[in-house]
Amino acid sequence: MAKKEQLDPETEALIAWCIEVEKHLVAGGATLEQAQEHIEEEVEWFTDQFYEGLTPEEAAKAALNG
Repeated sequence: MAKKEQLDPETEALIAWCIEVEKHLVAGGATLEQAQEHIEEEVEWFTDQFYEGLTPEEAAKAALNG
C-alpha cells in the first residue's frame, strides 16, 4: 500500500481555499468541470489571490468578471 504524502499546513490551506473557490465558481454558473479546469489553468493567479488574502468568494467573483 502506498504511503500517503504529508502536506504542509500552508499547502493544505491553499487546497481547501481552492475547493471553496470552486464552489463559488459553480454557484456563479460554471459547471464543476469548468471550475476545476479554470483553477488548474490559472493556478498561479489563484495562488497569488490566496496569499493576498482574498476570500474564496472574492477570488471567484474576480475570476468570473475577468
